[in-house]
Amino acid sequence: MNINSILQITTIASAVLMILAILLQQRGASLGAGFGSTGELYTTRRGIDKNLFEVTIILAVIFVLSILAGLILPAVK
Repeated sequence: MNINSILQITTIASAVLMILAILLQQRGASLGAGFGSTGELYTTRRGIDKNLFEVTIILAVIFVLSILAGLILPAVK
């Protein structure tokens, strides 16, 4: 395996995991928020919600860095 294939696998894996992490996050918005109602409630993240939020940020950083590394590194054949 060369470096380009490793970067491609890393990019795809981090993208899929980031999508799953985003979908697993709960939002405090109710059905009324979709129709323009403002039911804002400011709370702090705790427990698994905080951990999931931090994992999402880490996966986003890995995703961006793997794309940038793929662009910067020359194509190795």
